[in-house]
Amino acid sequence: MIGVHAPNGKLMTRLAIYLDHNAASPLLPEARSALLIALDLVGNASSVHSHGRALRNLIDTARGQVASLAGAEWKQVVFTGSATEAITQAIVGGAKTFGASAIVTSAGEHAAVSKAAEATGLPVLTIGLLPDGCIDLDQLVAVIAQAEGQLLVALGWVNNETGVVQPMARINALVGPTRHTLFIDAVQALGKLPLDFATSAPDMMAISGHKIGSPAGIGALLVKGHADLVRLIPGGGQEQGRRGGTEATALIAAFGGAAAAFAERYAAADVPSLTTRLEAALPAEAVVFGGVRLGNVSNFAVPGIRNATAMMGLDLLGISVSSGSACSSGRVGPSHVLAAMGVPAELADCALRVSLGWNSTAADVDAFLAGYQLILERQRARQG
Repeated sequence: MIGVHAPNGKLMTRLAIYLDHNAASPLLPEARSALLIALDLVGNASSVHSHGRALRNLIDTARGQVASLAGAEWKQVVFTGSATEAITQAIVGGAKTFGASAIVTSAGEHAAVSKAAEATGLPVLTIGLLPDGCIDLDQLVAVIAQAEGQLLVALGWVNNETGVVQPMARINALVGPTRHTLFIDAVQALGKLPLDFATSAPDMMAISGHKIGSPAGIGALLVKGHADLVRLIPGGGQEQGRRGGTEATALIAAFGGAAAAFAERYAAADVPSLTTRLEAALPAEAVVFGGVRLGNVSNFAVPGIRNATAMMGLDLLGISVSSGSACSSGRVGPSHVLAAMGVPAELADCALRVSLGWNSTAADVDAFLAGYQLILERQRARQG
């Protein structure tokens, strides 16, 4: 344990507080239980003997649990090795299957989306962001109107850095009735917003296990019937022929366990009220980024306090937050999302992302606020 002194002179003990749920949510007990049960079984889920059937039963159960949380039909769930794989299957495989002439995405997408779009080798048409973090729908309308061929529109529902919720009903209405293909990255939305995949406009949708309390290494692509031929890994016909490779039964079972429990635990934690509590106590000069946001994320900056400095100071106190996406090889650098929103670089360099989840508490928020205030006081003392 490490002791540090707060501005009031009291000793602060080094804590262990995790406020980076958008990177990965802690393992749910229900996911752990399902994982351990599966690990005790032996065999291959594709085998027809009793050992194989026992594994297959776990996969089928998990598929139903994930489908229920996503508002999908059982048969529409394709398990993958990660959300990144699911996204790549949808964009790279979908572009080939549907004969896309271009990919449409936004300036604020996760790297998994933007890199997959680049990997198709097709023109990538990038829609800008408005200052509130929403995509510029007028640009989307213009791109669709001017399209001469088939487009694959790939957009995120909830931004992983700012928590901004895109106007999905309007996007669905714009793209759904057209001949174009619509793919939605719903990784940060799963369990926090109603997805209703089966009855909504998107042709494909990607989700992830470790964002809702399962171990990392498992994701899923939701596909409508007409997208069944979208492939990335042909393999031996697993996942109804839509994703080859022996299924990781234990991870799939854990994903199912998490899917069955996450929404209830997230609601019980009353996460939006915790975010409100946090933002209400930020310094007066703090700038909170984003307009309509999911209630578990606060991306803010206090001018003059660089995020790298704040993150290191908080880490020494045992408080984990981030500056944005975790998928950047551990680097702290400029946020392309904030840049696309028009945030000045010197302010963006001060941005912190605090993301809460199913096991977050008011005590966690208060400890963060105390630790952050300590860092602010120290930094100001050095500067002045």
